[in-house]
Amino acid sequence: MSAKPKNSAKALDRPFDAKTLAEATKIAERYQVILACEDGHWYGRGLELPNVHGDGKTANQCIEDTREALTGAVAYLLEEGQRPPSPAQEGIRTAQVNVRLTAEEKALLETTAKRKGYSGLSDFVRAAAIEMAK
Repeated sequence: MSAKPKNSAKALDRPFDAKTLAEATKIAERYQVILACEDGHWYGRGLELPNVHGDGKTANQCIEDTREALTGAVAYLLEEGQRPPSPAQEGIRTAQVNVRLTAEEKALLETTAKRKGYSGLSDFVRAAAIEMAK
C-alpha cells in the first residue's frame, strides 16, 4: 500500500486574493531595494528579503520589477501564515546574536556600558560593533 504525500502547497502561477495582495503591496512598498548596474543592465534585490530579485533596462524598471517580486514573496508568506520581515527603516530588531563571555569579561563590559551611559550591555556591544564596522 503506497501512501500519497499530502501536498498542501498552492501553485505559484495563480493570482493571490485581493485582500492578501493589497496587504502584501503595502508592506513591500516600505522595503528597501538595493540596485546594481552591470554591463548597462540593472539588477535589484530586497534588503529585507535578500533572496528576492528583479531586473530591468533602467533603474526605475528594475525597482518596479523588484517591488513586484517582493510583493509576491510577501503575499506568499502571508498566505502561509508567516510573518514577513519588518521594513528595515522601522529599525525593529528581530535578529539575535549570542556571544559567550567569561564572568570577568561580562562584568567589565557591563561596567563600561553603564559608565558610558548605555541602557544595557546589548546596546553597548551593538553600538561598539557597528562603530568598528564602519
